[in-house]
Amino acid sequence: MIPKLSNFQTFGLPDSLTPKEQGYYFPAEFAKHTATWLSWPHKEASWPGKIETVYPIYSEFIKRVAEGELVNINVVDEAMKNKAIGHLQKANADFSKVNFFYHPTNDAWCRDHGPAFLIHPTQKKKMIVDWGYNAWGGKYPPFDLDDVIPTLVAKHYNVPVVEPGIVMEGGSVEFNGRGTLLTTTACLLNPNRNPHLTQQQIEEYLYNYYGVSHILWLGDGIVGDDTDGHIDDLTRFVNEDTVVTIVEADKKDENYALLQENLKMLKTMRLENGKQVNIVELPMPAPVIYEDQRLPASYANFYISNKYVVVPTFRDKNDDRALDILQQCFNDRKVIGLDSTDIIWGLGSFHCLSQQEPEV
Repeated sequence: MIPKLSNFQTFGLPDSLTPKEQGYYFPAEFAKHTATWLSWPHKEASWPGKIETVYPIYSEFIKRVAEGELVNINVVDEAMKNKAIGHLQKANADFSKVNFFYHPTNDAWCRDHGPAFLIHPTQKKKMIVDWGYNAWGGKYPPFDLDDVIPTLVAKHYNVPVVEPGIVMEGGSVEFNGRGTLLTTTACLLNPNRNPHLTQQQIEEYLYNYYGVSHILWLGDGIVGDDTDGHIDDLTRFVNEDTVVTIVEADKKDENYALLQENLKMLKTMRLENGKQVNIVELPMPAPVIYEDQRLPASYANFYISNKYVVVPTFRDKNDDRALDILQQCFNDRKVIGLDSTDIIWGLGSFHCLSQQEPEV
């Protein structure tokens, strides 16, 4: 039995109580949102030679999300805000639903550095968990500006913020909203994140700071994923008891065996209520190669907004099939595809770029 964690900092919460003990939890992405948080792309090294090409699709993404909820965008300064406005005007986005925040960032991957909102369903309150962030194991310094984004957002809202004191990324965890969290050993147990912690100790952090009761572990991530195996490229909850998981049909493809192993593991798993996980298989696109590098193209990196499920597409024969499968999973939202061929050069897509703020 691991003793209760005591090395975290809280602002606005009794020091002796974890968020879970306070009654807070992290809702599923398919729960109602107040807003979506983004950090405007500006780091050319993330899209070398292509950053200007990502703005039209990125702006279309914002336009679609803003049809159902607010979109809050972190920008470095007034010049970046004006550049963003210009692109959003071209996309005919609804500016009554778009807010800008002068929160300087190092990069655009708000799923991983953005605010992790917890809610208290009976007290109708929110709080933010500010996990440590080290750019996927120190791969892409500097990351000091990204690391403080959650606390800046908490200060703006004047809501409690808690700092567990360990590294954790939003793309590494997936939730069904009923107590089950899905993640991967490849990422969370990687020594470049929290080498001082055992798997059991990491689970204690997940229980206490996400408010979950049940944790499921998959294995490796897809080839080309520089995050060391984020779950949001592999397997996603589409409702409380159903996941979609990507599979590779070509036995010669280097993703085939590892995705079959994940599928095999999923078939043995049970949810927090003891029920077997419902599994829907989602195809993979053909390998997306750019400058001799295989990119982590996956239809699983979709974002569930209030109105749409926005799915990355890759000008591939499996695009329509993936959209059809996902539409069958969502009877309350329209599934739409947006071309992610240029965005994926940054090694992530729409889910990696966004972080939801749940309604309480």
